[in-house]
Parts: sequence; C-alpha cells; structure tokens
Amino acid sequence: MKAIDFRHDLLPLKDVLFRVALRITTDTAEAEDVTQETLLRVWNQRDDLHDVRSLEAYCLTICRNLALDRSRKREAQNLSLDEHDVDPADTAYTADEQLVRRERLRWVHTLFNRLPEKQRTVLQLRDVEGKSYRETADILGISEDQVRVTLFRARQAIRQQFEKIDNYGL
Repeated sequence: MKAIDFRHDLLPLKDVLFRVALRITTDTAEAEDVTQETLLRVWNQRDDLHDVRSLEAYCLTICRNLALDRSRKREAQNLSLDEHDVDPADTAYTADEQLVRRERLRWVHTLFNRLPEKQRTVLQLRDVEGKSYRETADILGISEDQVRVTLFRARQAIRQQFEKIDNYGL
C-alpha cells in the first residue's frame, strides 16, 4: 500500500465514520469523539499499514470497535428525533399527509434505533452507506451470508413492528 496522506486518504472518510459511530452510540458528541479517535489511531499506525487491502474497511472496523466499547461503557440510550432530523415539508402533500409522513419517519427511526447493535450496523452500512456485502462483511468480521441473514432479519423486524404500529395505532 502507498504512503497514507491524511488530507486525501483519511479525511474523506470522516463522514462515513461519523455516521457509523452515531448509529452505534446514538449520541452526537460520542460519535464525534469516536470519529476523531479513529482517525488519530489510523494516522499514528500509518507506517504499519502496508498489508491493509482497504483503508476504508480498516478504518470502519476500528470505528465500530471504538463505538461499541464506548456505548457499552455508558449503556447508550436511543437517539431522540428532533424536528431538524426530518426532511423539510414537501409542498406536493397536504398538511395532513405531511404530518403522517413525518410521524411514519419518526417511527422508522425509533424502530431502527431499537434494533440490536449488529443489525443496526449492518443496516447502516448496507442501506445507508451503500457498502457491498463483501465490504460489510470485512468491516464487521463476519461472512457475507451472515450479513445477508442479519440484514434480512433487521429489515423484517422493522417492517413487522412498523406494520403493527401503522395498522393498530400502537
């Protein structure tokens, strides 16, 4: 592997690292700390990384492990959704339809955050970050089949819980 340049190799990964850390820790400040610590660790180990095939996968693995350690220490709680987390109102919908859409989105976020850590992370990497099954498996240190099964179960859990809420109120 070529020499690592912080500005061109590591800095572009900060947003991806932050999103993964945020999904695990569910705390913005904690996720920022994890992201910073990940970048520092990789930068300090830059001379020992000649055998690393994918710098991004390596960074995401470190980020995930740090976030897990921190969330276990403080017993992370679910992230509350504020108005700024919801997409701006779409004028193609009536006020009632916009309210229903915002409420459904809030429930999906809540259900997402209630998933076990492994399912949240797989769903984040595959569906939000757009990583391949192979990349996700490398980052998490599991097989591609396990990624597929975990992803299926996570989607199924969200779908079932959402349908229960949507059809019956609570």
